[in-house]
Amino acid sequence: MARKKNGFWTFVFSLWPGAAEMYMGFFKQGLSLMGVFLLILFLASWLSIGPLLYVLPLVWCYGFFHANHLRSLPDEEFYALEDGYLFELDQLLPKGKQLSKKSRNLLAGALILIGSISLLKRLMDLLCRLFPGYLQDWYWDIWHNVPQIIFAGLMVLVGIWLIMGKKQELAQEEEQEKGGEQP
Repeated sequence: MARKKNGFWTFVFSLWPGAAEMYMGFFKQGLSLMGVFLLILFLASWLSIGPLLYVLPLVWCYGFFHANHLRSLPDEEFYALEDGYLFELDQLLPKGKQLSKKSRNLLAGALILIGSISLLKRLMDLLCRLFPGYLQDWYWDIWHNVPQIIFAGLMVLVGIWLIMGKKQELAQEEEQEKGGEQP
């Protein structure tokens, strides 16, 4: 159960996203906030996508103000709060259930893609030493941009998928409306 803590320490812990929530007993909220922050940091550095780092101040500000808002709540509201993951993560896998086949395949595909890129880069780094100088430069240009290219391509594909899903949803709504209007 969460309980109110010292305001000074809450402020100090709120300087790291998720730490103050954990300090106050909201472990799921703190863990998910810290996880998002560290995931963005990891992806930005591993994939060399500097602009992704612009999201970090947003996550940091959210965590800072969220923690201090929790601390400022009246006692009855504070103690009535339930701990839950941010972004509804706890509803993705209800207790006792497994991932759907589609979700499992997407996760497997993402893990295979990330692992393959990492393995290929490491192997190419070792083999690159055997290349003549001009090929080493060419290798560097290609292989150190591949993760960025793949990430950008995936973002485009997800965007297209979201648009197509919305168009299908709108088309279904139109069909339902037309079906309801006919006598």
